[in-house]
Amino acid sequence: MVFLTVFLDLVGFGIVIPLMPLYAERFGAGPVAVTWLLAVYSLMQFFLAPWWGRLSDRVGRRPVLLVGIAGSALSYLAFGLAGSLGMLFAARIVNGAMGANVGVAQAYIADVTPPAERARGMGMIGAAFGLGFIFGPAIGGLLSRIDPAAPFLGAAALAGANGILAYFRLPESLPAHVRATIPRRQAGLGARLRTVFAAPPVLRGLYAVSFITTLGLAGMEATLSLWADRRWGLSQEAVGYGFAAMGVVAALAQGLMVGRLVRRVGERRAALLGLGAAAVGMACIPLAPSPAWVLAAAAVFAVGQGATVPSVSAMISRQGGAAEQGRVLSASQSLSAAARVVGPWWAGIAFAHVGISVPYLAAAALALVALGVLAVAVRGGEVAA
Repeated sequence: MVFLTVFLDLVGFGIVIPLMPLYAERFGAGPVAVTWLLAVYSLMQFFLAPWWGRLSDRVGRRPVLLVGIAGSALSYLAFGLAGSLGMLFAARIVNGAMGANVGVAQAYIADVTPPAERARGMGMIGAAFGLGFIFGPAIGGLLSRIDPAAPFLGAAALAGANGILAYFRLPESLPAHVRATIPRRQAGLGARLRTVFAAPPVLRGLYAVSFITTLGLAGMEATLSLWADRRWGLSQEAVGYGFAAMGVVAALAQGLMVGRLVRRVGERRAALLGLGAAAVGMACIPLAPSPAWVLAAAAVFAVGQGATVPSVSAMISRQGGAAEQGRVLSASQSLSAAARVVGPWWAGIAFAHVGISVPYLAAAALALVALGVLAVAVRGGEVAA
């Protein structure tokens, strides 16, 4: 049921993200403003994701997920009704402030899976992401034929339906006796950041891998539709279908491949192989001679991400006890959110002032840096709790 909840949430997300840069351009936004529109969501996540995660440790996963879904519905509705760039930014801020779904959904999976099966469970969440980016962009592309605002209104309707379904069908995963051990008072942002940097060396290394990997990915996501428009003159509909094709590969990789790969080589080696594939795929995107070759390179990248993200999430999860899954996983999401603030910012500047291919070459280099960090930080096989 949590897979279905996340899947429907990510369909709405997939409808919006590929089309948002082109939609924002209708309100006079340039490349830098577009990337900031994407980044402000993650800025709010950086501040609030750990708070939501720790709150879910205390009050349960279900109510926090329901609040996140409701916030998504309201923000998508505001996007569709927006009359100015300022309103787009306001809606994006609300979306980021209320969006606690990813880290809390991962904590939900950690609640209901034994450690040996956790990478497979995280892979199912990743598959929900991939499937969301299959159906979401394709739906967005079709709706854009009706009106430029139609994809955002469609995402709002889908989020509303998801909220109703989750309210009646999504059970609580965290037992009451575990929630009772969590104090009501939460640490402030400064204390939470100090906790992250004071984490054990292995956990710090895993956090760093998550941050660095997301940094390159965010730069790619923020500029790919603009790059496709500049390089090939692709329409909103074509961009939506391209993201959908990437979602097919990501869903297959995370839903079918991760569990088997981890059983054969372990979480650490699976992540190392994934980072290598991600670097190769990202480097090949700007070198592709045609849109078909772009999709092939993006598929290699998607396979790499599909192996890396759930494996790293599972290793991070192993570092927390039953009452700490929301805290450790949402701390990782907070750092990833920080990367999604910085990533679109530097990618937008590089795209506008250095070269349209620079964000992808830099992202390939960052994947190699993350590979090196993981190889050094996590040694001797699997990470034990």
